[in-house]
Amino acid sequence: MSTLTVLQVGPGTSTQDTGRPGFSDTGLGAAGAADRGSAALANRMVGNRPDAAVLEALLGSVTLRTDAHVVAATTGAPCPVEVASADGRVRGAAAYEVLHLAPGDVLRLGVPTSGLRAYLAVRGGLAVEPVLGSRSWDSLALLGPAPLRVDDVLPIGDAADAWPNVDAVAPPVSGDAVLDVVAGPRDDWFLPSWRGLLTDQEHRVTQDSDRVGVRTTAARPLVRAVTRELPSEGVETGSLQVPPDGHPVLFLADHPVTGGYPVVAVLTPASVDRAAQLRPGDAFRFRLVG
Repeated sequence: MSTLTVLQVGPGTSTQDTGRPGFSDTGLGAAGAADRGSAALANRMVGNRPDAAVLEALLGSVTLRTDAHVVAATTGAPCPVEVASADGRVRGAAAYEVLHLAPGDVLRLGVPTSGLRAYLAVRGGLAVEPVLGSRSWDSLALLGPAPLRVDDVLPIGDAADAWPNVDAVAPPVSGDAVLDVVAGPRDDWFLPSWRGLLTDQEHRVTQDSDRVGVRTTAARPLVRAVTRELPSEGVETGSLQVPPDGHPVLFLADHPVTGGYPVVAVLTPASVDRAAQLRPGDAFRFRLVG
């Protein structure tokens, strides 16, 4: 079996796939790639099935050596990419480009200038041992293949079902981050001014953000109209749960399956992907679309 050996890796790099839905009745969330669109694109670029496992690298910063001919692609946060041959020669490469690696090649992903999470797919997928049917690391439940460490050996599987039909794709155009949301289910628990407070001011990502959720802050908090305690109820990926300080927490892939604070709105799927690329300190705005 072909493999990749981890030579260098930053904190928070893990294997992810489409997650393990169907266990919420046991208190277990689905997990999976935080930026689902980027992970899916990387798999499509190398001809993998949608459920193939990829690497999710926080701020890039990962170096891998292959022992076989490998087709790879990186998406998400646009990292500098470099390929060094076994004889020491270095050749240029790029994110959003299909890469052809030879035995002994070393692939290096650097730190992106923007965005937070980069995705690396290899043709065939990463065949690490699945847990409850998924190769996703769940940082809340501490379940699944553990985050990568130096000297880990990653087997490459057979999750390909087509040949790559592109050499590269255009990376996303960077710009002001706008997250689309639909109102509810508990928007009636807030004063009517919540719409303006959510959409008419700039919000920022705090340092206390991870795969569970993005904590936000702004000049003016949302204000509750109903102050009684809310019994815990189910929450979805993209939910904007509002704790007592009035600043929404945006739930990402590893969120808990229930929450005890009201959810004022829910992000659209595409906006969940954009939110997963926000770094601590980044500014963004919300836009109500329903």
